[in-house]
Amino acid sequence: MEKLSEQQVDEQLANLGGWSQKDGAITKTYRFTDFKEAFSVMTRIAFECEAMNHHPDWENVYNTLTIRLNTHDVGGITRKDIELAKTIESLISGNN
Repeated sequence: MEKLSEQQVDEQLANLGGWSQKDGAITKTYRFTDFKEAFSVMTRIAFECEAMNHHPDWENVYNTLTIRLNTHDVGGITRKDIELAKTIESLISGNN
């Protein structure tokens, strides 16, 4: 898997509202109604991550979920991260 340049990442993120790149990863914070909703979404995301064999760094505090994606093997952002971000967006937009 090939590491994307900052420009390539920016081009991909233009279609993923709210995602940004920082310190070799892409990240986004989501807010939900309550902890139960946040945890429910995390569970759905976890199944997709497992299917893709690609796992996020994430933090959940009450109704807030922050997701950070990068490909550790290449030390940066790859298409795999972009694809997972798209999958996450699809899951969350279907949640609302």
